[in-house]
Amino acid sequence: MRYFCGIILLILTSCKDSEVKKLNSPIPQTPKKDWSEGHSIDYHTEVNEREQISIAFFLEQHKELNMVTTSSGLRYQIIQSNPKGTPGIPEKTALFTVKVRLLDGKLCYESDENFYEELKIDHNDRESGLNEALKLMKTGEKAKLILPNHLAHGLVGDLKSIPPLSILIVDLELHQIQ
Repeated sequence: MRYFCGIILLILTSCKDSEVKKLNSPIPQTPKKDWSEGHSIDYHTEVNEREQISIAFFLEQHKELNMVTTSSGLRYQIIQSNPKGTPGIPEKTALFTVKVRLLDGKLCYESDENFYEELKIDHNDRESGLNEALKLMKTGEKAKLILPNHLAHGLVGDLKSIPPLSILIVDLELHQIQ
């Protein structure tokens, strides 16, 4: 043990002054750039382009999906139709079940099978893409949605199961409108 400690002490004390100075010298700083509106636009444009590529790749792998794209970027497909159902209307309360996954299939959230989730359409803090989809559905219908990050949890995710800038795949069933 003494021999080992002696070797360690010898190694530590044998550093040359020049090596110590190198270790203690300040880290060179890169010049600070001001973030501008142009930088922000460029960043969001790039994020959007990457998302569109990811979604296109996903849809290429899932040819059974024939989705409609809204002007906001929501993609949806009504899987089970009910023409006689009650439509989702803003300010009405929707009772629904939902299953939320990431684009890679990882399950993030799922409604409890014994209880419906409820929200007042357009007057809640849920994903804006979910509110938009509920207005496109009628009671008794099931839909599959693709929510780009700006219609889901955006730049920061939900700080739990959904990472930042995540595209979500949502299975949604609208049970009642009150």
